[in-house]
Amino acid sequence: MQLKETPFVPAADLGRPFIRYNSQSPTSEALCSAFETLLSSDKQIKTYNKEQNKMRVAIPLTNGKLSQHFGHCEQFAIIDADRDTKSIKSRELVDPPAHEPGILPKWLSGLHVTLVIASGMGQRAQQLFAQNQIEVVVGAPNDSAENLVSAYLEGRVKCGENVCDH
Repeated sequence: MQLKETPFVPAADLGRPFIRYNSQSPTSEALCSAFETLLSSDKQIKTYNKEQNKMRVAIPLTNGKLSQHFGHCEQFAIIDADRDTKSIKSRELVDPPAHEPGILPKWLSGLHVTLVIASGMGQRAQQLFAQNQIEVVVGAPNDSAENLVSAYLEGRVKCGENVCDH
């Protein structure tokens, strides 16, 4: 059986949004339905976290310690915490995607991160995080990810100067 090529493939090859130019097709309707489900689920998770006073913190690490340059870290410690009990619930190490300008704010937002604690971060990156509803704390001291999150939860995080110069 030979499959018939749909207009979806040529549109993708041309970089044209299929849904925009073929909005009435069954394929577009199926894609829109799938996207609505995903986006709705994402909003429900963010609302749940906010209502339950949960937070997800990302800490950039190099050699297991706070990275001096956010955009070039080796891993992120993703820490789930509870603001009410001021406790850490879980910790996971994740490898970031390849470094490209603007990719980390979107990627971390997709992981439902609500706070980034960093040593240094450029002004443009801070703006991109703000656009993705992620709070940023810069100038953090060289400490473990758990100690930084605990200090933040207890209102005693001591931040110095942003060590990033761009």
